Amino acid sequence: MTTQPDATGPGTTARALLPAAAERLGALVHAVPAGAWRAPTPCAGWTVRDLVNHLVAEHVWVPPLLAGATLADVGDRFDGDVLGDDPAAAWDAAIAASMRSWAMAREDQPVDLSAGPADAAEYAEQMLLDLVVHGWDLARATGLDDAIEEQQARHVLAYLEPRAAAWASTGAFAEPVPTSRTDAATRLVALTGRDPDWQPPH
Repeated sequence: MTTQPDATGPGTTARALLPAAAERLGALVHAVPAGAWRAPTPCAGWTVRDLVNHLVAEHVWVPPLLAGATLADVGDRFDGDVLGDDPAAAWDAAIAASMRSWAMAREDQPVDLSAGPADAAEYAEQMLLDLVVHGWDLARATGLDDAIEEQQARHVLAYLEPRAAAWASTGAFAEPVPTSRTDAATRLVALTGRDPDWQPPH
C-alpha cells in the first residue's frame, strides 16, 4: 500500500504538498463572486472561468494518467468546457478523484505527459506549480486573499528557477518580470511572467 509522504521538512515532495494547495484552490473557487466569472485574470486572454476550466481539466486527466493511460488513450475526452453549469461542483468532483489517485501513486511510476515520458514525481511538481501560481491568478482576479503559503512558494520556486528560461522559450510562460522584492511568493509570480502588482481593470 502506498502511503502519503510527509508534508513537512526540507525534503518535502511536491506530492506531499498537493493536498493543501488543492484545498486552498478549492476555497478560492467556491468564493468566486457570482459576477466575476467573466473577469480578466493575470493570464492574458483568460477569464476567471477560463482559468478554472483549465484547472479542472488538468485534474480530470490525473486518474487515467496515473493509472497508466497514454495521451492517445484519453484523446479529446476532456477537451472544451468541463465546468458545466456549476464550476465549483465540477472542481470538487475533479479534485476529489485526483487526490485519490495521488494518494496511491508511486514517485517513480511512469506517466505519459505532453512534454514526453516522465515519472509521477515530475508530474506532481508541474501540478503543484499550476495550483500555486493559478491560485494567485484566481485570487488576484477576484479580489480574494492572494497570499501564497511560504513552504509551497519556496518549493515551487526552487523547482522552477532552473527551468524558467527554457519554459519561457517554448511559450509556457511570458518572460520574467523584474522585481526588487526578495520574498519567495513575489519572486515566483514574477518568474512566471506575471506582474506582481497586477490588478483587475476597473
